[in-house]
Amino acid sequence: MTRHLITFIAALAFLGQLAFAQLAVSPLSIKSDEAVHSFTVEMADTPDAIRDGLMFRESLAPDAGMLFDFGEVRPASMWMKNTLIPLDMLFIDANGEVIAIARNAVPGSLRSLGPGVPVRAVLEIAGGRAKELGINPGDKVSHPIFGNTGG
Repeated sequence: MTRHLITFIAALAFLGQLAFAQLAVSPLSIKSDEAVHSFTVEMADTPDAIRDGLMFRESLAPDAGMLFDFGEVRPASMWMKNTLIPLDMLFIDANGEVIAIARNAVPGSLRSLGPGVPVRAVLEIAGGRAKELGINPGDKVSHPIFGNTGG
């Protein structure tokens, strides 16, 4: 086999894994002023899922997202390598409070984005949604990983 054919087969295998990788999905809400915004999020809570994130996705529904659960409070920085769509990144502390937002992160950028302080999780939603919904630092995210859903 030629090197090109081997590379092509390896790329197909990788894309096949992406297509069949299914992450757990759960509801999440954000209380902002007097409004509550509901999302359905994919859970990125393994090293592979955290590494891959929303890479190669061509779209993201307005009420969808990905919640990166680090399992503990730790420094976090994100990038947009191989990400095809703009994203808003909400950096969230252990109590579910949004402490910082990277708005409209540029697709494909290798620039490191982070709040400069440790966080428990990062929520990625479609670029521009945080502004559209009036989501700001200080807003509260409800999800089981923060122990604030009552169920």
